[in-house]
Amino acid sequence: MNSTSLKRKAVQQENEQPSKLAAIAETDANQPLRPSKTAVNKLGKGPPPATKPRAPVLSTSTRRIERATSAPPKSTTAVVRPTVTRPTRVASASQQDKRFQSLQDQVSSIEAARAADAARLAAAMESERTKREELEASHQALYRQLAAAKSHEDSQRKELDIASDELQQIRRRHEREISELEEDARRHQRELRDVREELRLCQGDLDREREVTSNLKSTVSLQSTAQLSLTAQISALQADNSALQAELQRLLGVKSDLTLQIETLEKEAENLRREGREGESMRRKLHNMVQELKGNIRVFCRVRPLLPSDVPPVDLCRSVSSSAGSPSSTPSPDPEDEAKRREECMARIEYPDKMDHKEIMLSSSSESATGQERKDEWGFSFDRVFEPHATQAEVFEDISQLAQSCTDGYNVCVFAYGQTGSGKSFTMEGGQTEINTGMIPRAVEQVFQVTDELKTKGWEYKMEGQFLEIYNETINDLLGKGEFDKKKHDIKHDAKTGRTTVTDVNVIPLSSPVQVRALLARAQSRRTVAATLMNERSSRSHSVFTLRIYGENTLTSEVCEGSLNLVDLAGSERLEKSGAAENKDRLKETQNINRSLSALGDVIAALGEKGDGKSDKHIPYRNSKLTYLLQNSLSGNSKTLMVLNLSPLASHLNESLCSLRFATKVNNTTIGTAKKQSKTANS
Repeated sequence: MNSTSLKRKAVQQENEQPSKLAAIAETDANQPLRPSKTAVNKLGKGPPPATKPRAPVLSTSTRRIERATSAPPKSTTAVVRPTVTRPTRVASASQQDKRFQSLQDQVSSIEAARAADAARLAAAMESERTKREELEASHQALYRQLAAAKSHEDSQRKELDIASDELQQIRRRHEREISELEEDARRHQRELRDVREELRLCQGDLDREREVTSNLKSTVSLQSTAQLSLTAQISALQADNSALQAELQRLLGVKSDLTLQIETLEKEAENLRREGREGESMRRKLHNMVQELKGNIRVFCRVRPLLPSDVPPVDLCRSVSSSAGSPSSTPSPDPEDEAKRREECMARIEYPDKMDHKEIMLSSSSESATGQERKDEWGFSFDRVFEPHATQAEVFEDISQLAQSCTDGYNVCVFAYGQTGSGKSFTMEGGQTEINTGMIPRAVEQVFQVTDELKTKGWEYKMEGQFLEIYNETINDLLGKGEFDKKKHDIKHDAKTGRTTVTDVNVIPLSSPVQVRALLARAQSRRTVAATLMNERSSRSHSVFTLRIYGENTLTSEVCEGSLNLVDLAGSERLEKSGAAENKDRLKETQNINRSLSALGDVIAALGEKGDGKSDKHIPYRNSKLTYLLQNSLSGNSKTLMVLNLSPLASHLNESLCSLRFATKVNNTTIGTAKKQSKTANS
């Protein structure tokens, strides 16, 4: 590798030609000479020349500069003589001296440059000679190592040949021994096969002799014990026969006892089933009697708790004091101040009956013109009074008995009454959590639970529901798919069956309480609501959810049909309180709401007068779509519950008193005895 590179460098050095120097006359006399590019490349990057260059010799007589080279150039360069344009006049001697002096200076600089180049080339040549000597010494060392390795390899090769010969001799000797052993093994195998064949023949003869001997011995033994064995078998069979006969007699006796017990149990089961059906009928009668004793029309009163939005902010309470001085930073709310403001906002409501929770008392104080304090108190009594801390479950506990009556075949109507913002929708529909579930989903869940329990007693039920809205004396289907007021819905009553139907409404078959909750959510989103001064999101329409129940007993062939009407009435308030007088639409809504609620009061009053003995009293059901829709649920054939909702605010005291007086009027009304809608399957 190193010798090849050295040869290649020597060839390159031999092929290189020294660069020629341009003639001095070809350049401008005033411009300094520049070194040749070829010379720079040769000196800076390429390999050094093979010979040492010499400085050029300047001849003043011939004005020609020649460059010394180690080898003759490839082509002969003609001598270039400077061409001087002589003017018409002869130049002065001083100008010629200056020009000559400049030429001498240029020649001196060229000679200095050539001397520097010669020194650099000499140094480069010396370094290359040193490298070459080192490479030659290395080459000699490698050559000596290669000779030693070759001699060592020759000695090892000789030893390997000797070992190979010995191995071949050992292999040939081993092969001869193996062939001899194989021959011995084949001979022994032949001898072994001959011996085994002789042994097999002898063994067969011995087995035949032994078999003959065994047969003879067994024949003798069997013949000697046959009689004793047969005798013992006969005795055992006779004993088994006696035992089986006794067991058969015992089993026949057990069978007769079991048959008697089965007949007795079947009679007892039939009696229990009959008693269960009679008990169910008795339970229905007793349940109906309890409801009749409580009254077929009952009134519950519920006062909602004070909400944070009911308490006026601190800024309003301190507006007078802050206007006198400069405004300051808003202080943090004081708990005592907060409690005081809550007490000022609340009306004075007391609950004197701590045992039965049936009484409520309202009071107020005012100053007369003479400055005397005047105190007013109003007391009312209802079937049940719920205080603000009462939960939804506590309110539904009494209503659940009416839900039970639906499955027994009675018409039930539960409606919420009260001013706007008193909590009617919360009572009937509830909130988002499970604890705040309203009366409608709880009643439906109660009905499904009762019907599941009655399946074990032979009852099978089918249920269907509808959800209607009465807005401005117009019936809308909340479960419909189209827009409101596109269809005209008429109310029809069947005098024979006591069933009320509405034309062109969707009646949905119900299979689970979850489905009912989905329908309620769908209907709630379509219900007409509007903002009034009494409540930001006030219900401006009556909503009526009707659950029809059809039951049949496959054991007694009894059929019953009931309905549950859950009504959320629109908010009742005066025009000046609600601010509806300033809006024509709100004014019309409020007038229709108050008109329908007034018609409801007239119907209940007429029913009371008719219950007192005035059989010819006319019941004005047709004065309102609400009363006409609930005709069969408000008559004497149904059980009615009114849930009066009150606001705890002192500013709503007058509205609360009006609602309490109307509820008292309803509570004092007797509408007669409810009738069960039942018949046999064959009738």
